Amino acid sequence: MASSDNLILLQGIVKNFPSLQHPAIYNLDCEIHAGGVTGLVGPDGAGKTTLMRMLAGLLIPSSGQLSVAGLDPIKEDRALRAILGYMPQKFGLYEDLTVMENLTLYAELRDVADEVREATFQRLLKFTSLEPFTERLAGKLSGGMKQKLGLACTLVGQPKVLLLDEPGVGVDPISRRELWQMVHELADEGMLILWSTSYLDEAEQCREILLMNGGKLLYQGAPQKLTQKVAGRSLLVSHPEVNNRQLMQRLLKLEQVTDAVIQGHAVRLMLARNTGVDALSRAINLPELHITEATPRFEDAFIDLLGGIALVESALGNMLQPLPHNPDETVIEARALTKKFGDFAATDHVSFAVKRGEIFGLLGPNGAGKSTTFKMMCGLMVPSSGDAQVLGMDLKNAGQARQHLGYMAQKFSLYSNLTVMQNLRFFSGIYGLRGKKQAEKIESMCEAFAFHDIVNNVTDSLPLGFKQRLALACSMMHEPDILFLDEPTSGVDPITRREFWLHINSMVNKGVTVMVTTHFMDEAEYCDRIGLVYHGKLIATGTPDALKHQIADQETPDPTMEQAFIELIDQWDKEHSREPS
Repeated sequence: MASSDNLILLQGIVKNFPSLQHPAIYNLDCEIHAGGVTGLVGPDGAGKTTLMRMLAGLLIPSSGQLSVAGLDPIKEDRALRAILGYMPQKFGLYEDLTVMENLTLYAELRDVADEVREATFQRLLKFTSLEPFTERLAGKLSGGMKQKLGLACTLVGQPKVLLLDEPGVGVDPISRRELWQMVHELADEGMLILWSTSYLDEAEQCREILLMNGGKLLYQGAPQKLTQKVAGRSLLVSHPEVNNRQLMQRLLKLEQVTDAVIQGHAVRLMLARNTGVDALSRAINLPELHITEATPRFEDAFIDLLGGIALVESALGNMLQPLPHNPDETVIEARALTKKFGDFAATDHVSFAVKRGEIFGLLGPNGAGKSTTFKMMCGLMVPSSGDAQVLGMDLKNAGQARQHLGYMAQKFSLYSNLTVMQNLRFFSGIYGLRGKKQAEKIESMCEAFAFHDIVNNVTDSLPLGFKQRLALACSMMHEPDILFLDEPTSGVDPITRREFWLHINSMVNKGVTVMVTTHFMDEAEYCDRIGLVYHGKLIATGTPDALKHQIADQETPDPTMEQAFIELIDQWDKEHSREPS
């Protein structure tokens, strides 16, 4: 039997909130052991953060018993704080303090003795590769470096238990890989680690997972065992004359299909239970349809266990009027675009063009320059040199062009102290909607995004998925030709992510042009073309399949988009004799 020192034990845990009709956590029984990373996964509102906060002693269970390393988080809170590291979603780094000052502050808070601080700091700085950046302000670090500093601060005091709530959100694949290497090393040393995530490729790295939905535990065990349950039902489907966006939308409407996403040249789908390939072929009735079996992924099993995708058609796309569609028309163009901050070039002579009705993705590690490039392309930042043009108009002095643009920011940018309805009225008013037209558009958006039950809720109180839906609705109030999306699904669960891309694909079918940044590599598969930005330069462009093909070899004949991302950056570093950053 495991020692209670290396164990989290939950018995009949229930957590009620007065504002919720159903319990946030319902009758939860489980054990979590040290010696490997345990993943906590589930869609928005599953209860992951509520559980984390109870384990950290920040919330009191409504009923049931829990212990963390043999301690009651409420009654023995002081003893627990001495052995617990908790990194919440919004980690409290002080952005106006340096890396070393943040570490010193957390050492003070954890009562780390002066005589052991220097050794502790050196160990953590080496562990997180932050040694060269001790004098840099935390606010000036890239997203990946901030998360590494957050982890270092959490580890001050050498905790026995580590609770990490979505540490990979907003972090590029290279930094996320480094975080995982660090955490696996800690787990191997015997630390008890619980990592909550909305990235299901991360869940595959865990020794075991807790899969929650609606406050209930649906599955506990090795992710591979759950994945095996859907073997034979994951397929890749393509057609020589039907583009992937249209094919995906047709497939989603079939009762034989429970999930469909774009994967390079094909659509990846999940067959419903007790359905075969022949039944699928008859239902879609498309001669020359090419179907092959795909290796199942944990994400396939996750979606299947939750009952498949409920939303199969975009009400947002249906409300838009088709735009005149000339696929040869260039609507977004960067010409030798450069942005300097002093002597530092954040964007360095970047050039690309985006056609009407195309999805163009900007990818790159944290700090590579993609957000700077993105902000110049939508008129939020003035270039040092070069041109950013939309519809043939230079954004430096073309206010008229902005009426054709919709913009959804990386960090939630609506008014969090206003209600959903107040935000919808405000942003529709900014875009010039008044009277009956404004009321009709607000009603249409409420219908498209299921806002009716929450229109009077303060925005800050909403789950992340609804915040992002509201941000997308506000950016589309004036039905723009061009939509700029800066990490639109960062931190949302796979079901909400699919919903977003159903809307985006439907809008593109109506002629809307989309430029998007993302750290979620499977999401990059939806793009028609990708530009990979690194050290301020555009180091590779092409379709997702073309970029993957560049790094394919005998050892990895069918690489993922994440493998292509990492390998192309490694190749550039080697060619330019740089240490990877």
